[in-house]
Amino acid sequence: MISRRRFIQSIAAVALLPKQLLQAKGLLAANVFQVPKLEMGRRVGKEVYFDLNLQSTMSQILPNKRTLTWGINQNFLGVTLRANKGDKVHIKVSNQLNKTSTLHWHGMKLPAKADGGPHQPIEPGKAWLSEFDIIQPAATLWYHSHQIHKTGEQVYNGLAGLFIIDDTESAQLNLPSDYGVDDFPVIIQDREFNSDGSFRYLSGFREKLMGKMGQIILVNGVINPVMKAKKSLIRLRILNGSNARIYQLDFDDARPFHIIASDGGLLEKPVMANSIQLAPAERVEILVDVADGKMPMLRHTEGMTGMMMQQEQGRQPAVDIFQIDASRAERSSRQVPKQLVVHQLDSLKQVEKKRRFDLQMQMGPMLMMNAALGAKDLLKINGQSMDINRIDEVVKAGSVELWQINNTSMMAHPFHIHNVQFKIVNRRGKIEGHELGFKDIVLVNPNESVQVLIRFPKFSDAKIPYMYHCHILEHEDVGMMGQFTVV
Repeated sequence: MISRRRFIQSIAAVALLPKQLLQAKGLLAANVFQVPKLEMGRRVGKEVYFDLNLQSTMSQILPNKRTLTWGINQNFLGVTLRANKGDKVHIKVSNQLNKTSTLHWHGMKLPAKADGGPHQPIEPGKAWLSEFDIIQPAATLWYHSHQIHKTGEQVYNGLAGLFIIDDTESAQLNLPSDYGVDDFPVIIQDREFNSDGSFRYLSGFREKLMGKMGQIILVNGVINPVMKAKKSLIRLRILNGSNARIYQLDFDDARPFHIIASDGGLLEKPVMANSIQLAPAERVEILVDVADGKMPMLRHTEGMTGMMMQQEQGRQPAVDIFQIDASRAERSSRQVPKQLVVHQLDSLKQVEKKRRFDLQMQMGPMLMMNAALGAKDLLKINGQSMDINRIDEVVKAGSVELWQINNTSMMAHPFHIHNVQFKIVNRRGKIEGHELGFKDIVLVNPNESVQVLIRFPKFSDAKIPYMYHCHILEHEDVGMMGQFTVV
């Protein structure tokens, strides 16, 4: 069998470029923090209509270079959609690309036919209508391509954006909520570029096995931006939109912040923290007090991210992500509440079914031989790679289940389940921070088992399935994904 050390050496994670090299490349000149356009749709009472276009164009991300990017109603990435609990949304997605694609409403509870997964492809020149009622509380969700075997590449090109849900309960908490003024989307992604400015996606087998990690960090599509804070208390809705990189986030001056929300919405109470780990597809909302008028830098520390190979390499220098310039921030009338919301919790006594999911990566003498086949069948769940014609699990609508996710591999896997928001009830170590909230994705570390408690919505469809999968997008694309129907 291949040794752990050889595995680490052969597929070591891509290191982010050091600051000195970025300076030499001319990439550290401060850029303006870009806020994606807010799209509220056309409202008729509780009916809200959105028109989205998948498109491609040339964008300037690097100095003096042009990059072919994909976007949704804009050049790169997607506009921010916003609607209310209780609304019925009608989203028409038109595909103006020359590739088949999809749009998946990540974190949303909705009928399977509206989910936007691999079973709802949109051919070039065609359109797809997704209609559903928003039945869940205020939260920061997101949407992205989920095209079978092509999700990683299409998200890398730019098919991703935020979807914010509001409700009356959150509106009464006096939280920062003025979009682009004291309430900011922060989509963090890493990218690698060719010399001509184009994106460099997969360069070989190692990146399929490890997931694509780029050397340059973007925030809302911009390198090294500076946010000019207008208010002394700001809300950051942070999404790890990277294909594979796990971030360990903190501020360079070690200032504390309050965690107020996770994937599925507000926590019960704010949690004070100095750093936070965020796996691909996870979201967190934090409140940052900048009344001191200083210029804190949000940064990422490589080597503290739960992957064995990164732990083996040890702690690396911090990498800057974006800076807040609070020199002209006015005193905010908003505040950090002592209490946020009350979670309606299910009990383990209500569990009707227990399921086990083993996340597996093939190792041993056949590894490199199989690499020549494109990494197919190297990544599996319960011994099987994804087959779009096979239903792996059947769930009863409205039931409560306990899912145990076991990671038998040498790297961490963020496990995502469509159509649900679950509670983490058991894992190695303490459940804390944003993991106290409702989640649709959980990071399962090497040789760890995590249990999540799920109440499935009452949507049912015996024919159209939902997905569960690793949200390292290259893992999903090459087989670490399964399907379940709800009946």
